[in-house]
Amino acid sequence: MPTSELDASFAALSDPVRRALVSRLARGEATVGELAEPFALTQQAISHHVGVLRRCGLVEQRREGTRRPCRLRADQLALVGGWIDEQRRVWDDRLDVLTRHLEAQ
Repeated sequence: MPTSELDASFAALSDPVRRALVSRLARGEATVGELAEPFALTQQAISHHVGVLRRCGLVEQRREGTRRPCRLRADQLALVGGWIDEQRRVWDDRLDVLTRHLEAQ
């Protein structure tokens, strides 16, 4: 994943409302109205958050007549998760080296 896309994804996920929207969309598609229900926010505010998630590629929205359901792009979320997993492997390897060094002392 290019650095700019990764940066945009992490910036989008830094907001707790957007993380909650991603969690909700992980369970299935929803319209902005449906996404707004559990929040004390306007549909306009939720639309803004959905727009941020759309621009970084984590959410897509399509037209179905008058409805515009949103869905999570699991492939994009997997790319973010892959980067995190890669960092975890690097640090696990470093900690293993440190553990072996300390045990040898």
